[in-house]
Amino acid sequence: MEAARSEKSAEKSPAVQGPPAMQRTRLQVCFIRVCSSILIWTCLVQLVAVGELWHPRLLTGNPGSTKMSARQERALPTPPPLPARNYTSNGFLKVSCNGGLNQMRSAICDMVTIARLLNITLVVPELDKTSFWADPSNFDDIFDVEHFINSLRDEVRIVKRLPKRFGRRYGYQPLVKAPVSWSNEQYYLQQILPLFAKHEVLHFNRTDSRLANNGISLELQKLRCHVNFQALKFTSQIESLGNKLVSIIQQQGPYLALHLRYEMDMLAFSGCTHGCTKEEAEELKRMRYAFPWWREKEIVSEEKRSHGLCPLTPEEMALILQALDFSRDTQIYIASGEIYGSERRLAALRAAFPRIVKKEMLLDPEDLRQFQNHSSQMAALDFMVSVASNIFIPTYDGNMARVVEGHRRYLGFKKTFQLDRRRLVELLDLHHNRTLSWDKFSAAVRLAHETKMGQPSLRKVIADKPKEEEYFYANPQECLCKAVSCANSSPVGNATLSS
Repeated sequence: MEAARSEKSAEKSPAVQGPPAMQRTRLQVCFIRVCSSILIWTCLVQLVAVGELWHPRLLTGNPGSTKMSARQERALPTPPPLPARNYTSNGFLKVSCNGGLNQMRSAICDMVTIARLLNITLVVPELDKTSFWADPSNFDDIFDVEHFINSLRDEVRIVKRLPKRFGRRYGYQPLVKAPVSWSNEQYYLQQILPLFAKHEVLHFNRTDSRLANNGISLELQKLRCHVNFQALKFTSQIESLGNKLVSIIQQQGPYLALHLRYEMDMLAFSGCTHGCTKEEAEELKRMRYAFPWWREKEIVSEEKRSHGLCPLTPEEMALILQALDFSRDTQIYIASGEIYGSERRLAALRAAFPRIVKKEMLLDPEDLRQFQNHSSQMAALDFMVSVASNIFIPTYDGNMARVVEGHRRYLGFKKTFQLDRRRLVELLDLHHNRTLSWDKFSAAVRLAHETKMGQPSLRKVIADKPKEEEYFYANPQECLCKAVSCANSSPVGNATLSS
């Protein structure tokens, strides 16, 4: 019937001529062409719809414009959530960090990097609760754990706890091990990775300095930086109070953050008693013997000081800051815990620089209440203030000094003094003995630090002596600049806050 209708239509049409068979053939060709046209128009409509989603400028009437109307913006679909990662893991790594806040921070960066190298799942690290400070804080009391996990999702799988089958309830005992300090990739690939095939779970009970400063692949060095500078974010409570503290200080003008490492634990551990009374020296010695993991017991303080291995005293820092031409009205934030000897030892520094402030002076006691007896959380506040300061000067090259220095380099090589303590002790003693005049002393101090203000530089490498070479986290050059620009550094100016 359809064919008959078609034939009738063909007979009426003057455009269709010829025998019936030929007419049917021509009709079939026309039918195919019409269908093809319909198909093409359907595709074009679909392409336009796609264009609306991904290239709205095509439909705005102005081919060169990339702006969308409010209606078009509202019409854009919400992007779907990221799919869950499919991880292939060689096992689980549990770690117990040891030391203070910044030692643990560096260790966490290293453990993430090792987990990435070995393709293993990392359990959120446990923090040290048994050291001198006895801080009960957990990881999520100091760091934003969700941000930590999510920001590293493309590098390492991180879980908050081990699966239940690895729990003590089921009689499982992980292999507990302390990796060899300053180890390279080959050590972990050849000696640690095979252990996961047998035990599935390893527990590193010591994490300080377990990855070498140098000789690590560029990809892994950059991952250490990513963890340090992006993934390890303080909790909102710490960040809020830290930012408030920085704002209060900055309202009074530029400031110098002085990491005055002259607390009781530092002096007892180092055996440095210069400037202390005999009673204080004995107290510090008793404390050193009370902690079995502080291995070095018998220490000659003055010998150690002459080699630049002691923190500078508050009295020494008063002279050094004056020699560096800091003015009397310089605002100085003391970034440290309780100074050993308290206000008595700060008297000379305060006399030379009256505008000395501490967090306890600037914040309401109620603000600090939640941080009391949590030394790592208090250290986090000092860390934030030190990183934000106009100038940072540490009196000892401990973990906080190094990590803050690295952050300040990352933020644009902010001025950070690396004090040459060995040279300074020599100059201080000469001046104290009246062998060196003030003018010569001051000139010598400035000369010694012309190139020690945090300028771009290559990390110092000392083969087979990792403890003596420059710390990776103090100068993560792989994440800062190319070797050429780091090598061709220039002084950043004098020591004044205005510069």
